[in-house]
Amino acid sequence: MLLVALLLATPALAQVRGVELRVPRAFGYFLGDLVQVQADIRVDPGFTVQRPSLPKPGPVTYWLDLRAVTVEERREGDATLIRLRLTYQDFYAALDSRTLDVPGFAVTIQSDGKEGLTTAIAQVPAWKIGVSPLREVQPERRDDPAEYLLPDGRAPRLDPQPATATALTLLALAALALVPLARDRAWGPFAPRRGRPFALGLKALRRAKRKARGDDLTREAFLVLHRALDATAGRRVLADDLPLFLAGHPAFRGQEEGLRKFFAASRQAFFGRETEAAARDFPLSDVEALLGRLAAAERSA
Repeated sequence: MLLVALLLATPALAQVRGVELRVPRAFGYFLGDLVQVQADIRVDPGFTVQRPSLPKPGPVTYWLDLRAVTVEERREGDATLIRLRLTYQDFYAALDSRTLDVPGFAVTIQSDGKEGLTTAIAQVPAWKIGVSPLREVQPERRDDPAEYLLPDGRAPRLDPQPATATALTLLALAALALVPLARDRAWGPFAPRRGRPFALGLKALRRAKRKARGDDLTREAFLVLHRALDATAGRRVLADDLPLFLAGHPAFRGQEEGLRKFFAASRQAFFGRETEAAARDFPLSDVEALLGRLAAAERSA
């Protein structure tokens, strides 16, 4: 019977290969300190920890509480590592330095194999903790009780002037950086300067979209583009003048096809009095897109 018991017990013993307990330090803890403990349990492959068997957060002894328990499981070589991270809190009001015993606990591991559920017990051993008093037991006698109190620590006064100066300097640099951007985009005081009629025309078209509708808006959009072309050339530009205009302003040669379509639609609207047909052939969105491309070429010229 003894031999049978040993044979039955051998697999269960082999399932738990070892338990290792690690504590950052075993001494120097004061009232209220948190104590971090790591328990590494190595078991056979296929075994996992039974979560209900883990210790529950709460009082462990009258002076020690378990605050939190986390579990990590991973394969390590030919074994499975179950790592328990435990956080304790010390409530022992020590009058002198002493060593206290922290009780161990048991954890159940399990494996659900072909032969059914197999369980085993892993015993996390007890360990010791060294606690220290917050104050001396018999301080030096003083006549005034207030002398036992230490003054409050003084925090250094921070001067806000350097940070304020840095912020104002960065703000001034940001404002200066806006100047070339405003000039490039023809914003604010840079809007009416010479050499940007297409940028002004794009703004005029957007204002016209808020006021006019239908055929009136189509004719107004065509006139805006005509005026921008005339201002760029310094004279009236008609459809037959387009090759000469592009020869004198090579920055706009990439928009030749769009300009030809525009002049054809403009002639249809103003001379053929077919505004609706012109709007279908060259709609308002095309006028605005062409103005935008011309304004971009204008900026890069």
